[in-house]
Amino acid sequence: MSNFEHSGDEAQDDLYKVRHSLAHVMAQAVLEMRPGSTLGFGPPIQDGFYYDFILSEPLTEEDFPELERRMKKICKRGQRFDREDLDAEAALARIDAMGEPYKREYGAELIEKHKRKGLSFYRNGPFVDMCEGPHVHTTKEIPRDAFKLRSVAGAYWRGNSDNVMMTRIYAWAFLDKETLDAHVQAFEEAQARDHKKLGRELGLFTFDNEIGRGLPLWLPNGTVVRDELEKLARELEFKAGFHRVTTPHLAKEDLYRTTGHLPYYAEDMFPSMDVMELGESGDEERIKETYRLRPMNCPHHHKVFAAEPRSYRDLPLRLAEYGQVYRFEDSGAVGGLVRVRGMAMNDAHIYCTKAQIKDEFKAVIEMSKEAYAVLGLDDFKIRLSRWDPQDPKGKDKYVDNPAAWEESEAILADVLDEMGIEFKEGVGEAAFYGPKLDFQFVTVTGREETVSTVQLDFAQPERMGLKYVGSDGQEHTPFCVHRAPFSTHERFVAFLIEHFAGAFPTWMAPLQVQVLTVGEQFDDYAGAIVARLRANMVRAELAPSDDTLPKKIRQGTVRKIPNLLIIGEREAENGTVTLRRYGHEYQHTLSVEAFVNAIGTTIAERRLEFALPETG
Repeated sequence: MSNFEHSGDEAQDDLYKVRHSLAHVMAQAVLEMRPGSTLGFGPPIQDGFYYDFILSEPLTEEDFPELERRMKKICKRGQRFDREDLDAEAALARIDAMGEPYKREYGAELIEKHKRKGLSFYRNGPFVDMCEGPHVHTTKEIPRDAFKLRSVAGAYWRGNSDNVMMTRIYAWAFLDKETLDAHVQAFEEAQARDHKKLGRELGLFTFDNEIGRGLPLWLPNGTVVRDELEKLARELEFKAGFHRVTTPHLAKEDLYRTTGHLPYYAEDMFPSMDVMELGESGDEERIKETYRLRPMNCPHHHKVFAAEPRSYRDLPLRLAEYGQVYRFEDSGAVGGLVRVRGMAMNDAHIYCTKAQIKDEFKAVIEMSKEAYAVLGLDDFKIRLSRWDPQDPKGKDKYVDNPAAWEESEAILADVLDEMGIEFKEGVGEAAFYGPKLDFQFVTVTGREETVSTVQLDFAQPERMGLKYVGSDGQEHTPFCVHRAPFSTHERFVAFLIEHFAGAFPTWMAPLQVQVLTVGEQFDDYAGAIVARLRANMVRAELAPSDDTLPKKIRQGTVRKIPNLLIIGEREAENGTVTLRRYGHEYQHTLSVEAFVNAIGTTIAERRLEFALPETG
C-alpha cells in the first residue's frame, strides 16, 4: 500500500511525485539491463509514466518481468532523491560527463534559447538525471504493488519525424494496488472491445493504401450494420416529417465562400480542383472553374431550400440525407473509423421561423432519445456548447454577431430548462455559425465522447440569401437547425462496435442465424429452414457440413453470430430446432414455426434480446 494518505489536490500531487520518481527508477533499471543506453525524456502522464531510450540492445515486453523485478528492488533500497542546482556552465559539463547527448541538446536549448541561468539535477542511488522534480523523498515511499509496465513503442526524439527513433517504455502507476488493478482491467476490456481489432476479426471494414488514408472500405458485414442503422434513421425521420434529398459530393468553391465555410474550414477541406468549362454562351471559349469535395452537406441543402419559392406555410421544412462528405484530417489524427477523411453523415437541416425553434429542438432531442433507446444507449449527458467572446482568435472562429450569439444561446438554454434536462456548458465549443447541443456518451470503458450534435444556425441562411414569405406578405430569413443523431456512420458504428463488443443485437447483426447440423444427413432439413428464414428476409446461412458440431459452435461463437440453430435427429423427427444464443448458457428447443415467428418479432421490434415465446 501507499505511504500517502491524502485526498484531492494533495493526492494528485503525491501521485505525480510517485509517477515521476518511478520514471527515474525505471531508467535506472533499464541502464542496469542495457548498459551503454542513452536517455531521452521520462515524464509522468495521465495514468502512469514513460521513458524514452536509445537502447544498446533491444528490449521487449518479454523482458518486463525482469525489469519490474529490478524496479521493485530499487524501490526497496530506499534511495534518496537529492536535488542539485548547477549554473549553466557546470550543468552542461555535468551532462557531458554523463554521456547523454540528447539531454545535452535539450539542456543547451534551455540555456541558450530560453535564457535559463542554470539547470537542476536529481540523484537517486547511482542514477543522475537532468530534472526539475518534484519527487518522493526516498524510493521506499513508492508503493511497489501499484505499478505495472504496459508496452514498448517507437517514438521520435522530441516528436519530430526528422529525428532519431527512440524506444519508449510505458507503465501504469497509482497509489494503491486496487486502483491499478481496476485500471488495468478497464484497459484490457477496452483492448478487447477496440473497434479496429473487432473490425478486422469480424470482417466489417478495411483500409487500403492505394485507396488512401482515412478512406474506409465497408465490407459486406459492415455494410449490413450501416444499412440497418440508416434504415432505423429513415423510419424515425419519416415519422417526424422529414423529406429525403440527394445531393452531389462536390460543388464550386464559391459556394463555400458564400456560406462562410471558407476560410473557417479551409484547412479541413481537400485541395481545390481546377477544371476548364465551356462558357455560358456554349462557344469554344473556356473558363476555369474551381471545385471542392464537400466537407459538409448544409450548403447543398440550402440550395434545395432555395430551389423554389417558400412560404411560412412550408415551414418548418425538414430535409434529410445520408450525405457523403470529405474532410482532410491531419494524418496524425486519422485512426480507425473514429477519425476518417471520407464519411457518410446522418445529416438533416430544418428551416423554420424564430417562433418554431424551440419546438423543433425539442422534437429533435426526443427523436434522438428514441433512437438511442432502441440501441440500449441511456448513459449520456447534454452539453450546451457556446461561443467564447474572450477568445483572442474569436473573429477567426465565430461569426461576429454578439447579439445573435446571446439570443440563440438563451433559446437553447430555455429549451433544456423547459424539458427539465440537466446540462453542462462548454465555452468555446460552438460551431462557427451558432451554438449547439452535444450528446456526451460515456462508453462501456468509461471514456466520455461526443456522439451527436444539434446546432442552431443564425448565419448561413442570411449569407445564402434564403427567404420565405411570411404571413405579413414580407420576405424573412429562416433559421436553420442542423442535426445528426447518428453523427457519421463511421464514428457511430465505431462506437457501437465497442459498445456491443462486436456482438450486435439480432436486428442489426450481419448474420442473424446460422444453422448447424450434427451430420450431413440432416442438411436437407436444415437447408429448408434456411430457405424459409431467407424468404422472411432473415439473414441466415447453413454452416459447412464437413466440420464437427463443436467446431461449428466454436466458429459461430467467434463470429459472434447471435442465434445458432442446432439440428440433429430429434429436431428433424419432431420438426423443431434447438436455439443457442450468443452469450447465453441455456439452449431452447422450439418448433420451427415458433422460431420463425419469434425471430420475426425480434427483428421487427428491434429488440436487444431474443423474443422467446412464452411457455405454458
